[in-house]
Amino acid sequence: MIRKHLLVLLAAGILAGAAPAPAAPATPSFDAEAATAAYMATMSPQARARSDAYFEGGYWLLLWDFLVAMTIAGLLLGAGWSRRMRDLAERITRVSALQTAIYAVLYLLVTGLLALPWAGYEGYFREHQYGLSNQTVFTWLVDQGKALLITLILGSVAIAAIYAVIRRSAKHWWLWGSLLSVGFLVFQVAISPALLEPVFNRFYALPESPVKQQILSMARANDIPVNQVYEFDASRQTTRVSAHVSGLFGSARISVNDNLMNRSSPEEIRAVVGHEMGHYVLNHAGKIVVAYGLIIVVGFRLLSWGFDRVSARHGARWGLRGVTNVAGLPLLVALFTSYLFVLTPLLNSLTRSMEIEADAFGLNAAREPDGFAQAALKLSEYRKMQPGPLEEALFFDHPSGWNRIHRAMLWKAENVAAADIAAYDAGHHPPGSVR
Repeated sequence: MIRKHLLVLLAAGILAGAAPAPAAPATPSFDAEAATAAYMATMSPQARARSDAYFEGGYWLLLWDFLVAMTIAGLLLGAGWSRRMRDLAERITRVSALQTAIYAVLYLLVTGLLALPWAGYEGYFREHQYGLSNQTVFTWLVDQGKALLITLILGSVAIAAIYAVIRRSAKHWWLWGSLLSVGFLVFQVAISPALLEPVFNRFYALPESPVKQQILSMARANDIPVNQVYEFDASRQTTRVSAHVSGLFGSARISVNDNLMNRSSPEEIRAVVGHEMGHYVLNHAGKIVVAYGLIIVVGFRLLSWGFDRVSARHGARWGLRGVTNVAGLPLLVALFTSYLFVLTPLLNSLTRSMEIEADAFGLNAAREPDGFAQAALKLSEYRKMQPGPLEEALFFDHPSGWNRIHRAMLWKAENVAAADIAAYDAGHHPPGSVR
C-alpha cells in the first residue's frame, strides 16, 4: 500500500515536472551602445569642435598657470620685493606675529595684482570667446575684488598662524604646519556655503513646483537632512549649469543654479541633483579632506627639504634668513606649486573617481538615465566629450561626456523593463528606446 502511494506521488511529480513552465514576460530590447552613439550624434560637428578646442586649451592653461605662479615668485625673490616687504613690516612693529600679518597682506595684494592680467584673460576674455560668460568687465572686476578681500582676511590669518608654528618648532615645522593647513582647509569647506558663496551670488528658496518636491523626496529617501532647496543666480556670471549639496558634521544644503532650472528638463534637474546628493551621502567632502591632508603633509615634508637646499644656494642674495623668516614665503609657494603641478594627474584621478561614484549613486537615486545623458550633453559646451583613455586619465577631473552617457545607457539597459523607465520611453522616445 505504501509502495502504491509512493508510485502515485512519483508519477505526479514526473508529470508536474514535465508540464511546460509559464512563459517569462518578454524583456524589451535596448542597445546601450546604439543609444550612446545616438546621443553623441545629436552634437553638431561645429559644437564638438568648439568644446574640444576649449577643453584642450585648458591643458596649456595648466602649464601657463604654473609658469605665471613661478614668474611671480621669482620676481618677488629675485627683484628683492619680498625682502623689502619684510623689512617694511619690521619697521612698523617689533611683534613677530604682526610683522607676519603685515607681510602677508602686502604679499597677497602684490601677487593678486601681478596675476590680475592673466586672470583676466583666463577668467574673462577666454570665457567670452567661447560664449560661457555673462559678465561685464565691471562685474568681473567686482567679483575679483571680493575674492581678493576674502583672501586678504583668511589668507593673512592662515599665513600668520603657520609662521607662528614654524617659529615655535623650526625642526618639525613641516608636520605641525601641514596639520594646521588641513585645519584651515576644513574650516573653509565648513564656512563656504553659508558665508563665502553668498558673497558672490544671491541665494533664495526655490519656488514651489513638482520638481522641488521631487528633490526633497529624493533627499528624504537618502537621509539628507534638509527641508528646503535653494536657487542661486549663477546666470549673472556664467552660462554653465550646476548644483551642489554641501555641508559637514551633519549639516546639509541643496543648491541649484538658475541656469540649471531655466535650461533643463525636470529629468535633467533630478539627474544632476541626484549626482550631487551622491557626493554628500558618500561623504566625498570628508574623503577629499583626508586625501588632500595626506598630500599636504607629504608636500610640507618635501618643502622642508627643498627650502633648505635652495636657500643655501640663493638665500643670501634674496635676503632670506631661514625658514622661520616670512621673506621666504615666495620660495615656499614656488616649491609647493611645483609639487602640486607634478601631482596633477593624481589629483585629477582622485577627483574623477569620486565623480564616477556620484554618477552611479545619482542614477540609482534619480532613476533618470536619459536626463543624465541630456545633462552630460549640456556639459559638453565646455568639456571634451570623447578623449582618448590616456588623455582622460591625465587631464580630466570628471569622467568624459561619452563615458557618462555610456554608463547611463548601460544602467538603463539593466532597468529598461522597470515601469518608470518604460513610461518615460513611451512618452519621450529617447535614443535607443523601443517604439
